[in-house]
Amino acid sequence: MTENALNTQSTQSTQSTQNTQHPQDMTVLVTGATGKTGRRVAEAAEAAGYTVRAASRSGTVRFDWYDPSTWEDALRGADAAYLAYMPDVGAPGAGEAVGALARQAVALGVRRLVLLSARGEDQAEPAERAVRESGAEWTIVRASWFAQNLSEGHLVDGMRAGELVFPAGEVLEPFIDSRDIADVVVAVLRPDSGYAGRVVEISGPRLMSFREAVAEISAASGREIRYVPVSAREYGGALAEFGVPAEETEFLIELFETNLDGRNAHLSDGVREVLGRAPRDFADFAREQAEAGAWKA
Repeated sequence: MTENALNTQSTQSTQSTQNTQHPQDMTVLVTGATGKTGRRVAEAAEAAGYTVRAASRSGTVRFDWYDPSTWEDALRGADAAYLAYMPDVGAPGAGEAVGALARQAVALGVRRLVLLSARGEDQAEPAERAVRESGAEWTIVRASWFAQNLSEGHLVDGMRAGELVFPAGEVLEPFIDSRDIADVVVAVLRPDSGYAGRVVEISGPRLMSFREAVAEISAASGREIRYVPVSAREYGGALAEFGVPAEETEFLIELFETNLDGRNAHLSDGVREVLGRAPRDFADFAREQAEAGAWKA
């Protein structure tokens, strides 16, 4: 047998071992494990039998995108990683940070990387490209607007006070439940999933405007909540008044002006393709969160 044949046989053997690896044999690093998707990815991965390393800026496993000294300890010994860049995958510097982390992950033996990206967000291309060029077995999951953005985070205080002020006009969006994002991520993590080297676009099951979404939340919660559309510039001015740094404010204005221009007013079938079921409906999300008190005054 020639040396080339031996190398080929060795490569095939390694790939076979990787492709038959089971969840119970894998350690998965989850970045942003206290966030809207990371928390749910960690829960779903644990339920699927993975050993989960839940990392965050203040958790037991410390990980901070802005502090590379925290990366090695979080990555070492992991087989796969879920990457959710904060504050947004298209933010200034995201491509450089994601690329640096991905290369370090590969150097430390982390084979599988799943990057959370956004449908229609041109600003996310540097981060996506960085993962594709890292040498890892990568999958990119591009999601539509999270339903949980309306029940968790900075928009909720206004809604609890009775209104959502937001620069989305009457654009249509297929809101996706973060639990569906988590289920898709966990499914494609497996080495034998068939999704290595692929981009998966996912969305909720129906198109609706932000006004319609707020109306469904209002009905589910039994409270009057108004939707007040404003321009991206007006919204950015309000953010600046609240102390959001100028660079971040300008990025968000650009993001809202582009990503909420109607380009995402279509459905993606990634949830059904990967999971074999329909995505969760916004009405179920609204009812469950209302019962949990998400929008109580």
